[in-house]
Amino acid sequence: MSLNVKYGRSPRTNFGSFDKLLNFAVGGLLLIGSLLVYAGTREWFRSYGLDPEYYFKRHTLNIVIGGLLAYGTTLIDYRLLRAYTPIVWLAAVIGLTIVLIPGLGTEINGAQAWISLPGGFQLQPAELAKIAIIVGISMILSDRDQTDKDPTDLDVIKALAIAAVPILLIVAQPDLGTVLIISAAVVAMIGASGAPARWVVGLLLLAVVGVFTAVQTGAVSQYQVARLQSFVDPSADPQASGYQLRQSRITIGSGGLFGKGLFEGPQTNGRFVPEQQTDFIFTVAGEELGFVGCSLILALYFLLFVRAFSICRRSSDLFGRLVCIGVIAWFAFQTFENIGMTMGLMPMTGVPLPFLSYGGSSMFANLIGIGLLQNVHSRSR
Repeated sequence: MSLNVKYGRSPRTNFGSFDKLLNFAVGGLLLIGSLLVYAGTREWFRSYGLDPEYYFKRHTLNIVIGGLLAYGTTLIDYRLLRAYTPIVWLAAVIGLTIVLIPGLGTEINGAQAWISLPGGFQLQPAELAKIAIIVGISMILSDRDQTDKDPTDLDVIKALAIAAVPILLIVAQPDLGTVLIISAAVVAMIGASGAPARWVVGLLLLAVVGVFTAVQTGAVSQYQVARLQSFVDPSADPQASGYQLRQSRITIGSGGLFGKGLFEGPQTNGRFVPEQQTDFIFTVAGEELGFVGCSLILALYFLLFVRAFSICRRSSDLFGRLVCIGVIAWFAFQTFENIGMTMGLMPMTGVPLPFLSYGGSSMFANLIGIGLLQNVHSRSR
């Protein structure tokens, strides 16, 4: 029997079979993000005689490449991705290993997590490892779907082993923020798979103990420790992370109800918040778009999550549901963490805001995640 007959339709899909509301939410976030990246960098670059559209052009290029990757992800039936999962996982592990090799990996802000590419571009394998881990765990935990049996303890151990190797390599960089995001996705997927509840409780306790141990043993860089200390006491590191947190709060609060106007924010134009086009892009929205603009952004995220849960609910098999749960948990935790840290409600961990922040690897991974959701949607109708 051919694969097309087995699955009831061609592995290929088209734009008409996609979830239009999901595309609307993502498109809205990408458009707003592009404007915010431009607003957060144009005046600073212009003041130094540089191209004010430098980041805007590169951000647009990242969106185009990410969009092509997302569409490519929809061309193969997601149920056939199981056959390619070992290759994707191995590629992620190789990439995470390369960044740790002296001379090949590039260190930024205390984390050796990037591979420099020609043209000034950089690749962060940890972002793409999220996809490999989600698909890998889904494959392991859904093997019993046809027998209507829940995953056994051995299945959960296998799934954790799939996640453990990339996570340990990311810890070695170190990149605590990405580890927390991946861990949230892993716990959510195990909980949704029907595995015994003791695994979820045990993993949550292990995460708390692991973070405490990493800080105490020095596995986390001093730069990241300073960020965690600033969350507890903003005056602990007044010249670096403490300064960044204070300026972030001031910038967001200064926008008021309707904001200063796009490109008119004095805090943004003065570059008072470091890393404003990446980790702290939400501060640009707070100052220039105000409470109303930030509410629009949150409404688009809410629509994205509602449509993603709808796709998950309608999925015809456990593998598709677990892939959706992994992507939803990843986006939800990263969005909550990023917006929370800009307002001082969460520790600063250096994670970008999905679809808004500047960053090629992050944008590629985010849009591939959307491609997976659309893949499940188009073949579950």
